[in-house]
This record gives sequence, structure tokens and C-alpha cells, in this order.
Amino acid sequence: MATHKSRLTYDDLVASLPLLDPEEQVSLLEALSTVLKKALQPKLHRHSLLELEGLGSDIWSKVTVEEYIHQERDSWN
Repeated sequence: MATHKSRLTYDDLVASLPLLDPEEQVSLLEALSTVLKKALQPKLHRHSLLELEGLGSDIWSKVTVEEYIHQERDSWN
């Protein structure tokens, strides 16, 4: 048998705060703080420069060092 849970509104929550013991109020505050910290954290993932290792290696796989140096020197003229 499924039970139906009704949504608690902001006003309901605020009205019920005085009914909580001080310890429960502190616990609620801590829980709210945790939720807010997670919500406010930047969603960006920090990357490491090491993730670029090997990037473009397929481009350079067919070029020898000597060929590259020769092409670069020729481009200077």
C-alpha cells in the first residue's frame, strides 16, 4: 500500500520551526548549510595539464624531427 507524501511548503516549514527542539533546529541548520554548499559549488571540473599528454600525437606520428626542422627553416625564407 503506497502512502502519499504531500509537499511541505516554505511557510509550513517556517511555521514549524518553533516546535523543534534547539538541537533539532541546529541539525536542520547544518543540513541546510550542507545542501547550500553543494548547490553553490562551481560546476566546473578542474583539469590537470597532464591530461594533454599525447594530444595531437597522431599529427606528429608521420613527421620525423629532421623533416620538421627542415620545414620550419624553409618557412623562415
